[in-house]
Amino acid sequence: MGREQGFYERYVKRPVDIICSLSAIICFSWLYIIIAVMVRVKIGPPVIFKQPRPGKGEKIFYLYKFRSMSEEVDREGNLLPDSQRLGKFGKMLRATSLDELPEVFNILKGDMSFVGPRPQLVKDMVFMTDRQRQRHLDSPGLSGLAQVNGRNGISWEEKLEWDLKYIEKVTFLGDMKIILATVVCAFVRRDGITMDGMDTALDYGDYLLKEGKVSQEEYNRKQEEAKELLRI
Repeated sequence: MGREQGFYERYVKRPVDIICSLSAIICFSWLYIIIAVMVRVKIGPPVIFKQPRPGKGEKIFYLYKFRSMSEEVDREGNLLPDSQRLGKFGKMLRATSLDELPEVFNILKGDMSFVGPRPQLVKDMVFMTDRQRQRHLDSPGLSGLAQVNGRNGISWEEKLEWDLKYIEKVTFLGDMKIILATVVCAFVRRDGITMDGMDTALDYGDYLLKEGKVSQEEYNRKQEEAKELLRI
């Protein structure tokens, strides 16, 4: 399903993304180097964590982030829970959103934009309704309306509604407001980083299962659907 795009979204937004992302990489190269060295020392290699995410038109791309969790395993070789692998340094990276700096390279490549619905996991996407999946009609963003209106402190349904509200009308002024609000949320208020009482946010499917909104059978079927999409 298509949607009407305004002049800004059609002709201006992408050039601005290219100029700003390239400028950010050049101007903050020193910061990238410092964080990369710290991640290497405190968490270990690899420094960059990459993960497949659905982009515009649900095309899969690899999202880049600085690693914030270790690869510690138990005696059976299984990864420890996120809460045990996310140390003090990793929590700091997430609280300041510095772990997301490598996503600027995704913006330069054209996988993402500075502003848009956050790229969720493929296994989140398969649990979305047809209406909710319309969020993928636009390029995913480094930040969006959901991130400046609660981030992980609001429910999944609320986050997806904010994403849909954003793509209704994309404007330059609206994007500037979101960017300014993002700076305030990330570096001043520092709120909504995780869900209440959790070190990491629940995946959408896990949330729906916990809330009794999907059955175990449907949950398992959707998980297999996600795995199949990643094999394509």
